Amino acid sequence: MSDGKGDVWVEAGFAELARAGVEGVRVEVLAKNLGVTKGGFYRRFADRAALLDAMLEGWREGRIAAIAQQTSLDGQEPRERLKALIQLYSERLNPEGMAIELAIRQWARSDENAAGAVASVDAARLKHVSELYRTTGLAAEAAEAQAFLFYCFIFGQSLLFVESGARKRSQLVARSAEKLLD
Repeated sequence: MSDGKGDVWVEAGFAELARAGVEGVRVEVLAKNLGVTKGGFYRRFADRAALLDAMLEGWREGRIAAIAQQTSLDGQEPRERLKALIQLYSERLNPEGMAIELAIRQWARSDENAAGAVASVDAARLKHVSELYRTTGLAAEAAEAQAFLFYCFIFGQSLLFVESGARKRSQLVARSAEKLLD
């Protein structure tokens, strides 16, 4: 994935993954979407499996780097950093990012490599957020449990449709977040 051309195929793969799941990530479809021939693909990747591996590795590395950066205190108090994380994931909804996340999780149900990528990302997420909770004074086991609840909330709230509208949703998220920060 180091050259620019490889990134084009990987990005096209992610767009198709978000749209149609892993079954939709096919060389012919990506070439058509990119307006190029399949030959360019095969100069970059040996086969579809190599593209899927590159996508998983790119997703894994990207998510792990993002959570490390997002949980870095950078002079903030741990509680403020946690609050900022909740706001990041609840106020700035990223439909394509969530579609990719869900598609990779679905893919992981039937593919060992995808399951390994998801497990690595989840472990990093829980580790970093648990460390933030530890710096608030929680013991290790309590911090791990709180980090688990944190991610249950982050992912769960993004999947729920609140019929009362955006303002009510925002209020629910804020009140729920306060419980995670106590």
